[in-house]
Amino acid sequence: MAIALSSSSTITSITLQPKLKTIHGLGTVLPGYSVKSHFRSVSLRRSAVVVSAITGASSGAGIGKGTADSLDTVKVLDLRGNEIPISDLWKDRKAVVAFARHFGCVLCRKRAAYLAEKKDVMDASGVALVLIGPGSIDQANTFVEQTKFKGEVYADPNHTSYEALEFVSGVSVTFTPKAAMKILESYMEGYRQDWKLSFMKDTVERGGWQQGGILVAGPGKDNISYIRKDKEAGDDPPVEEILKACCA
Repeated sequence: MAIALSSSSTITSITLQPKLKTIHGLGTVLPGYSVKSHFRSVSLRRSAVVVSAITGASSGAGIGKGTADSLDTVKVLDLRGNEIPISDLWKDRKAVVAFARHFGCVLCRKRAAYLAEKKDVMDASGVALVLIGPGSIDQANTFVEQTKFKGEVYADPNHTSYEALEFVSGVSVTFTPKAAMKILESYMEGYRQDWKLSFMKDTVERGGWQQGGILVAGPGKDNISYIRKDKEAGDDPPVEEILKACCA
């Protein structure tokens, strides 16, 4: 369902000055973090958060037939620019697929790290770890170089997978009190926003308000046994919940 929201609002400046340290190889260390923006016309999509952890489901648990049909037409790009049907990522295997807000997002870099810390558990269960971001191949490659992410990375420059899965997008789900606290925590832990990536055309044209989610799927292209849609920026589920869905 689409909701058009027209408003004239101001996002108050937020300045974060954490103790600086460099870990995880996550980008350039910055002296601070500041956001100040003015918005007039905003298009906001909303959808319900759906969580399903049904082992062995075979008919796309947690998503409707329309969503499954939409996913069947979605293609993403690998790091060399090759088009791949998104369902091929889990057609012949089980996979944990994380959807980032964008490739420069500090919260997404933390999400990537906390999933990668459990990659040995996934490997032992024969489960692939995949991250998809809304952006260009160049942004995806830069993300990999900076984060040293151990899983597979794909780009979705047209946001088609995000639209098919009806992930939320908008100012009101990006700038929230919880998100601000999670950004501060991430900076204190050493993670960094890449502002160059964040202000590239691919991200700016969409406003940078896209949210993501996590799903567990496969084997079988219609077998989505778990899906979690972020309600706001930084809305990570407990990693134990993901492991229960993918590796129990």
